[in-house]
Amino acid sequence: MAERQPPDNEVTGPDGPEESAVLDSAHVGDIHGAFGTIREHDLDSRRSWTARLLTLLAIMGPGLIVMVGDNDAGGVATYSQAGQNYGLSLLWLLPLLIPVLVVNQEMVVRLGAVTGVGHARLINERFGKFWGAFSVGDLFILNFLTIATEFIGVSLALAYFGVSEYLSVPLAAVGLVLMTASGSFRRWERFMFVFIAVNFLVIPLAFLSHPTGGAFFHGLITPGAQGGFTSTSVLLIIAIVGTTVAPWQLFFQQSNIVDKRITPRWINYERADTVVGSLITVFAAALMMAVVATAFKGTSFFGNFTNAGGVAKGLQHEVGRAAGAIFAIILLNASIIGAASVTLSTSYAFGDVFGAHHSLHRSWRDAKFFYGAFTAMVVLAAVIVIIPGAPLGLITTGVQALAGVLLPSATVFLLLLCNDKQVLGPWVNRLWLNILSGVIVSILLAMSLVLMVTTLFSSVDVTTLAEVLGGVLVVAYVVVGALLVKNRKTREPVPVVPMERKATWRMPQLSLLERPVWSRGRLIGMYGLRVYLVAAVLLLLVKAIELGVSTH
Repeated sequence: MAERQPPDNEVTGPDGPEESAVLDSAHVGDIHGAFGTIREHDLDSRRSWTARLLTLLAIMGPGLIVMVGDNDAGGVATYSQAGQNYGLSLLWLLPLLIPVLVVNQEMVVRLGAVTGVGHARLINERFGKFWGAFSVGDLFILNFLTIATEFIGVSLALAYFGVSEYLSVPLAAVGLVLMTASGSFRRWERFMFVFIAVNFLVIPLAFLSHPTGGAFFHGLITPGAQGGFTSTSVLLIIAIVGTTVAPWQLFFQQSNIVDKRITPRWINYERADTVVGSLITVFAAALMMAVVATAFKGTSFFGNFTNAGGVAKGLQHEVGRAAGAIFAIILLNASIIGAASVTLSTSYAFGDVFGAHHSLHRSWRDAKFFYGAFTAMVVLAAVIVIIPGAPLGLITTGVQALAGVLLPSATVFLLLLCNDKQVLGPWVNRLWLNILSGVIVSILLAMSLVLMVTTLFSSVDVTTLAEVLGGVLVVAYVVVGALLVKNRKTREPVPVVPMERKATWRMPQLSLLERPVWSRGRLIGMYGLRVYLVAAVLLLLVKAIELGVSTH
C-alpha cells in the first residue's frame, strides 16, 4: 500500500497529522491564479520546463504585485524628485535595494506558505499584545498616510487632464472598492496584472526623454549626491529606501500568499515571482529617475520639485505633450495599484487581529468586516486628500521617509519570526541570511540616525557624520564576525531535512506553541529600539515642518 501523503493544510508532527494554524477556511483549497489553477493535493514533480513555466504563471502574483505596487504614487513622486533635484547622482541607491527587497520578501514568502496565517497574527500570538500593538499600530498609521498619498497621486494625475479632484478622487475610491470586493481572488489578481502591464509605459517615456547611456551607468555605480550630502538629501535618500522597501509589503505579501493558498510545496516558484518583481520595480524606478533628470537638466525646472503634477507639466513643456500625458497615466496607474495593495494589507491585518473572515475568495456578505474596513480606509483617506491647500508634495515625501524610519523595526520582528523553530521548523533562517539581515537593519538605523543628528544640529557635516557611523559599523561587523568564528566549533550542525518532508511541513495551531521567552538583553534592546524610533519619527516631523516653512 502506498504511504499516505498528508494534505497541504495538515502539519506532519511526530504523532501523525495535526490541524494547521490556518484561520480562515477560504485560505485552504485549490490555487486559482490569474493564469492557471493548481489543485490542492497536486504532487506533480514538474520535470519539464513547460510544466514549470505553467506552474510559475499560476503561482505568480503576490511577489510581482507587492513589488510593482511599491512603485506607487509616493514612489513615482520620490523618484521624480530625486531626478529633478539631484539629477542622476542618487541613481546608485536603487541597485543596492535589490538585495534588501529580495531578502526581506523571501522571508515573508516562507512565513506565509509555511504558517498559513498573516504577519499581524503571528506577531500578536508569538510576542504578545504589547509588541503586537507596537508593530501593527505602526502599520495602521503608516498605511493610512500612504493611502492618502495614493489619492494625492490620483488627484494630481487627473488634474493634468483637467479633471477636478472632487470628481477624480471619489471615482477612484468607488472603483477600488468594486474591484476588490468582487468575491473572486482570480478576478482581483487579473485586475492587478492589467495595472502591472501599464507600469511598462515608462519604457516609451524613456525613449521620448532620451537619457544618455554613459551618464545613466555612471550614476548607477558612483555614490554621491549633487551638491553634497545634507540633511535634506539624507531625508530624500531615506524616502527612496522607504518607498522601495516599505513595511506594508511584509504584511501584504504574507497575507496574499496565504489567501492565494500557496503552500511550502510551491515556495521556490513564489521566490522566483518575488525576484522577478524586485527586478522590474528597480528597473522602472531607475528609468523614472533618469527620464526626469534628463528632461530637466539645465532648465528652470531643475532643483525646483513641487509635486508629481508639476513634473507632468514640466515634461510637457520640455519634452512634449505625449511625455506629460504618459507620465500622468503612469502616476494614475501607480496610485491605483498602490492604494489597492496598501489598503488590502491593512484589511488583512485587521482580519488577523480580530479573527474575522479576511479573504478575497469571499463575497461581501461572507466578509463584511474585511471589506468594510477596506472601504472605510479608502473613503477616509479620499476625504482628507481633497482638503484644499494641503502641501501635497511635502506630505508624500514625508510619508515615504516615515516608512524608511520604521522599516528597521518591521525587519527586526521579521527576523525574530524567521528564527522561531516552532513557527518555521525546517524553514528557519540560515546563519548567512541572519547576518545579511543584521547588516541591512544596522545600515537603515545609521541612516535614520544621520537624519536625527542633522535635524537637531544643523551645523554638523553630514559626510563626516556618515563616515564616523560607517567606521563604527565596520568595527561592529568585525567584532561580531570574530565572535561567530570563535563560536563556530560549539554550534550544533544544522540537520539536513529532506525536501519531501519540508514540502509538507506546516506550522501547528498557534495555541499549541510555547510563546518564546526573551532574555533581559533582548528586552532592553527592543525597548531601546522603540524609544529610538519614537524620537526619529518626531524629528522627521520637525524636518518636514522645517522644509514646509522654507518653501513658503
